[in-house]
Amino acid sequence: MRGSVYYQSAQLVKIIFQEGAKKAQRNDPEHPYYQKIASFKTMESYRSIWNNFFNYLKEHWQIKDCTKIEPEHIAAYIDYKIEYYPSRLYLNKIVSALGKLEIALNMYSKEHEDIITYNFSIREEIKKSAVDLELVANNYHNRAYKNPKRLISYISGNMHKLAATIQFEGGARIEGVGLIKKEQLLGYVFDEITNTKKGVVFTKEKGGKEGNILIELNTYDKLKEYIDNNGSFKFKKQQYYKDIKQACKISNENPEGSHGFRWNFAQDRLFEYAQAGYSYEESLLKVSSEMKHNRAKITEHYLCT
Repeated sequence: MRGSVYYQSAQLVKIIFQEGAKKAQRNDPEHPYYQKIASFKTMESYRSIWNNFFNYLKEHWQIKDCTKIEPEHIAAYIDYKIEYYPSRLYLNKIVSALGKLEIALNMYSKEHEDIITYNFSIREEIKKSAVDLELVANNYHNRAYKNPKRLISYISGNMHKLAATIQFEGGARIEGVGLIKKEQLLGYVFDEITNTKKGVVFTKEKGGKEGNILIELNTYDKLKEYIDNNGSFKFKKQQYYKDIKQACKISNENPEGSHGFRWNFAQDRLFEYAQAGYSYEESLLKVSSEMKHNRAKITEHYLCT
């Protein structure tokens, strides 16, 4: 579908919105109004979420056509929203809106005689894992990779290997590694937690999250060499996700996207703080700060098994 984000969402609204449609009609598979939205207020709320989602796809995945949406994009968007602590009510609204987006896209596909069928059921799986964001550790499945180093070795392309390694060693979000410029390389420091020398990278992440990450010297030197030769470190996130997914198949890992490397970092770094003599509460606070979270408690959801 061509057009701006707002034009595309408007086209989908025309397909799925039927003002005044009765509940019985909307629940009847044989009725033309089946699964349509009858409330203007609800439609307006859902469309706002669609617009936000489409803008997210455009910025982070370079996807400008809503008909190109796949389940992995749905999962990435919900994970992205969860990172910024939405209320349970808002999370439910996001999941519901994406469910109606699935229906609207299937209606659009049928209307245009396309063979595409959309299934965004993954949204419910993620929702069940985050019923209570304050107690998310009790409900969230462990997304850390069993053998992240082995998985990274199967990622095709040295650039994507390096990006995954930076996320694994430094705990950066995808936004933090998607574009790194020369001025973000801040040299070397001594990490008192591991008693080793590491490289420092200043990362810029979504939502105003900025700060330094520490990575191994070999990784830092590879990053510096790449930037020296190419001007900056930049890649297409969509292809990066696909390469990770393919590597997961080869290494027999559950596909958790790039976010899985942040889980590995959180668990490994918490252990390093414990080994250095920090209390559990102190370790949570330190790791939370390194991962650019606002609260220490949120780090606990990376520890579930």
